[in-house]
Order: sequence, then structure tokens, then C-alpha cells
Amino acid sequence: MSKVTLASLKQDDREQFIKDNQEAFNYGALEEFGLRDDHFEEDDQIISRETIERSIDEGEAYRIMFDDKPVGGVVIKVYGVKGDLDLLFVFPKAHSKGIGYAALRANKLFHSILRWGAAITPVCSRGAAIFVGN
Repeated sequence: MSKVTLASLKQDDREQFIKDNQEAFNYGALEEFGLRDDHFEEDDQIISRETIERSIDEGEAYRIMFDDKPVGGVVIKVYGVKGDLDLLFVFPKAHSKGIGYAALRANKLFHSILRWGAAITPVCSRGAAIFVGN
């Protein structure tokens, strides 16, 4: 049976993590629902490198793994015993499989500390509204 797990982001994977995040955001904002807004944080990027780097530097970054292969990423910011989900992305080819939701449930730490509703995500799934209320 396939399993979603989280792995701490390794320094040598940081650059690919940033590129994967931008690709997922671009797909969600430009292709999944079609271009509805031409707001780009930087040239041809819905989310800027600076935004992602700041999130990683100020939080805890993890690769979302499915069958031991990377399929996305998540960054949380922890403040004592509480925290915020800051970034979440899943590769377009892995959409609609419950991977983002499973990633958040894969780590009990996330479940106990996160305030829901504060995340930056590339797309809201047509079939699920994960981030509701605080």
C-alpha cells in the first residue's frame, strides 16, 4: 500500500524544492483553472524565489514523499507550541490523490500545532477545501 511521508528538506535539494514549488504554483494558477489574474511576483512566476526562500529560512521545510519519491513540499512556522502552515505544494501529476491532505496528517506534530487557514497554496482542489477556519 502506498504511503505519504515527510522528509526534512536537505540543503542539496533546496534549489529543486524552489523550482518544484514555482512549477506547482504556476500550474495551479495558470493551467488548472486558466489565467484569471496576471499578477506575478516576479517574471513569469506566480510565487517568487524570494517568497519561497524566506519561507524556508523562517520555517521548517519538508519534502512530501509518496512511495519514497518526492511529490511536493510543505513549510511550517512553529511558534512555541503553535504554528502555521506557510507553504504547501503537490506536483501537478500527483494532484487529486489526497497527497497534500495525507502529508499534513502524516506527522502528528502538524496536526497538534497547526492553525488552519493561513497557508499559501497554488490551487484549491476542485473536490476538497482543506484549509477552513482557524
